[in-house]
Amino acid sequence: MWSPFAAALLATGLAAKGDHIFLVDGSGYIFRAYHALPPLNRKSDGLQVNAVLGFCNMLWKLLRDMPEDNRPTHLAIIFDKSEITFRNKLYPDYKAHRPPAPDDLIPQFALIREAVRAFDLPCLEQAGFEADDLIATYARLATERGATTTIVSSDKDLMQLVTDKVVMYDTMKDRRIGIPEVIEKFGVPPEKVVEVQALAGDSTDNVPGVPGIGIKTAAQLIIEYGDLDQLLFRATEIKQPKRREALLENAEKARISRQLVLLDDKVDLEVPLDDLAVHEPDSRRLIAFLKAMEFTTLTRRVADYAQIDPANVDADASNKSGASTKSAAADGPAKAAGSSGDLFASPAPTAKSGSKGDKSSSFKGTPAALTEAHADAMRKLPFDRSKYQTIRSIEALQAWIARVPDVGHFAIEVMSDQIDPMQAEISGIALALAAGDAGYVPLGHKQAGGGAGLFGAGLAPDQIKASDALAALKPLLESPGLLKVGFNVKFASVLLAQHGITLRNTDDAQLMSYALDAGRGSHALEALAERSFGPAMIA
Repeated sequence: MWSPFAAALLATGLAAKGDHIFLVDGSGYIFRAYHALPPLNRKSDGLQVNAVLGFCNMLWKLLRDMPEDNRPTHLAIIFDKSEITFRNKLYPDYKAHRPPAPDDLIPQFALIREAVRAFDLPCLEQAGFEADDLIATYARLATERGATTTIVSSDKDLMQLVTDKVVMYDTMKDRRIGIPEVIEKFGVPPEKVVEVQALAGDSTDNVPGVPGIGIKTAAQLIIEYGDLDQLLFRATEIKQPKRREALLENAEKARISRQLVLLDDKVDLEVPLDDLAVHEPDSRRLIAFLKAMEFTTLTRRVADYAQIDPANVDADASNKSGASTKSAAADGPAKAAGSSGDLFASPAPTAKSGSKGDKSSSFKGTPAALTEAHADAMRKLPFDRSKYQTIRSIEALQAWIARVPDVGHFAIEVMSDQIDPMQAEISGIALALAAGDAGYVPLGHKQAGGGAGLFGAGLAPDQIKASDALAALKPLLESPGLLKVGFNVKFASVLLAQHGITLRNTDDAQLMSYALDAGRGSHALEALAERSFGPAMIA
């Protein structure tokens, strides 16, 4: 008996007072699981399945391990259907600089949808809207009926929805996010979050905001003036000249930013709330899928709980090694299904294998084709040096650090005053979250002069104290759940170890370059950057 569903089976399906709706941000969780979990390859064919496993474990936790008084009566997994939404029409650069999905994640999109089906759960997406908009609409409808809602996500953009009837739940940290947690993060209650985001912007999604205003300053301004409209109306009263000029010059950008971050909670839903009622799944079908994925431990847990001998269940043939994946295409996840932009739709029909006119089609979706497509997409990314910043205050650094968990990974380069990491001092740290979203933190730069060169005089002004910066970065650098991408990571690891920091969960571009093409003339950072992206490195 699948006991977590026992109470739900007695329900009529109509969401009402006392019911509990769970809305899972599927799109956000896919990327978070991929970056948080170590690589995992299916033994039979080497297919990367770490995100699929993370997703299945999350669903099992929700359905199996939730306390009896906190189990869902209604549940849905909600995905982004396409890259193009009403926000792109409002602001064409919205999310425009996001790089394509990693090559080994693309084939996992279709398998994750199959996993949701195997769990017999609603798998929702709707053209023209982001998953967040569907979540906002379902949450509003549930609240109007007196039901409570749990949004399974840690995405800051969803925090505007939190009320006394709506909470968020981060399954990876087993942490609930209510009104106090939102205030802790944004400095304002949930109903004011949009106003703060409109001012601070979001470089991850290319939301412009007002240059020079971060979360902390934005919160102070909204608390003082009440909302964005009042602030902009009274901007001439601002005493700080730079802040006043920034607000006056970027007022329209702030208004557009508010429209971009404000979730649409009035979507004309294709699937009614009542259709999300939980029902008992087909345990044998789930076991068959898990066996096909070769998730031995989870297969055993499900079988034990359902009192089924897994040996008596055949692996799902459509998802076993050798079966074709449904959305592995070279154009990235949102275009893998063709012109619709559907993450999960079946690919367009192709010519039959062996056709003389379609010889290259048999190679579509292969690692070589995916790698070449990914490299071509990276070379086409816009490059604007003005987007890169120098981080000179601990507040600015902490604001940058606060954004990293939502992305799940970042690039790092530790600069030093000499090549021996045992003797070197850290002169600065370069950090990046995405194309056009990077900064440099100077820590040990010296003033010129004094007859001893750049590193011979006293410290240059406007730098964060090195010990303060490293203390702020330490939890990030030591977190096993955040991927750090670097170059010659061993050097950085030794250098940071001298300051009591153990660098964990890393990828090394230098080692990857050598492993992929050992005979290449140069594996230097400058050569790799110019070959991969086009523009030469900033000297």
